[in-house]
Amino acid sequence: MTVTSPEFVAGLAADAEAAGITSLVVGAVINYDGRVLLVRRNPDDYMGGMWEIPSGTVETGETVLDVLHRETAEETGLAIEQVTRYIGHFDYRNSRGGITRQFNFAVTVERTEPVVLTEHDAYQWALPADLPEVSDAVRNLIAP
Repeated sequence: MTVTSPEFVAGLAADAEAAGITSLVVGAVINYDGRVLLVRRNPDDYMGGMWEIPSGTVETGETVLDVLHRETAEETGLAIEQVTRYIGHFDYRNSRGGITRQFNFAVTVERTEPVVLTEHDAYQWALPADLPEVSDAVRNLIAP
């Protein structure tokens, strides 16, 4: 079963629901020339100043893959060319005190520049061995 099959994607959401997770987020790991694209949260946001991969919340009626494409485009201005693999998930406490599950996919993009930010205050193409301030979950996701 491929990572883009409806069955695989539905299974991710079903597993999260079975675990009692009610908030789902999808993240894109975009690699280019040995570097990964990171975006920095605005200082006044929850976890302000933290670097993260482009990601966003699954809204009612959306699939995990819908959100992957939408949020990547909204947050970076980049269009996903191909979803290459499912990297895994991690859970974290959200701003409302609940638990969010973030599903993460490796993707390629049609072009890598320009990166157009709408929800973050900076971006960088970081070497996985030399990451800025990211969460342990993100570090474990992309570090060698």
